Formats: sequence, structure tokens, C-alpha cells
Amino acid sequence: MAKIQFAEKIIDHLKKRHPQFHEDGYLFLLSAFENFVEGISESRQLEGKELAHGVRQLALERFGPMAKTVLEHWGINRTEDLGEIVYALIDCGILVQESGDCREDFCDVFDFEEVFEKNYPWNPGT
Repeated sequence: MAKIQFAEKIIDHLKKRHPQFHEDGYLFLLSAFENFVEGISESRQLEGKELAHGVRQLALERFGPMAKTVLEHWGINRTEDLGEIVYALIDCGILVQESGDCREDFCDVFDFEEVFEKNYPWNPGT
């Protein structure tokens, strides 16, 4: 019960400080973070661009052609929004900022329209 209350307090804090993002967006980014970390063999710092691409990949896997729509529903319209979410999570003590990390690491990593629509990875064999 204490863990649920703790999680609810964090979500409430995030909603108050960053109302433009849906709580599912935070949880999704943390899932992408976890997936990426599990997929690398050595323990190291995760770069903003890597996390952005991890979010892109997980969104495509989970939501397919609806990936852009789902992310936009959560308030995530560009890679800079991912940086805002990361720094909100750092603010709450969920993630830790390493030296050299900055919000600019998430600037213009990719264009949502380009990767989720124009260049959607259709597999004609299925």
C-alpha cells in the first residue's frame, strides 16, 4: 500500500508541474528506458538520443501505425517533449542526471511525421 501511495504522490506531482503530459507518457518512457538498458551488455550512461530512439522503437512495436497518435494523445509531439519528461522524472528523483546530460540532447533527434508516418516500417510480407 505504501508503494502505491508513493507512486500516486509522484504522479500527482508530475501532473501539477507538467500538466501537458499524460501520466501514461511518463510510464511509457520509463518502459522504453528499461527496455533499452536490458538490451545493452555493459553498464553505461544512456544518451538522450538513444533513449529517444528507444521510445520510437517501443512505440512502433506496441502501437504500430497508431504510434504517433498515441504519443500525441499523451502530449508527446516531438523529441524535445521526451527531454521534458526525462527532466521532470529527474526532478522527482526517479531518474538521475549524469554529468554532460542536458535537455538539448533530445532536440531534433527525429521528426515524428517522418518516422511514424512517412517512413513507417511496413512489412509487406505479413
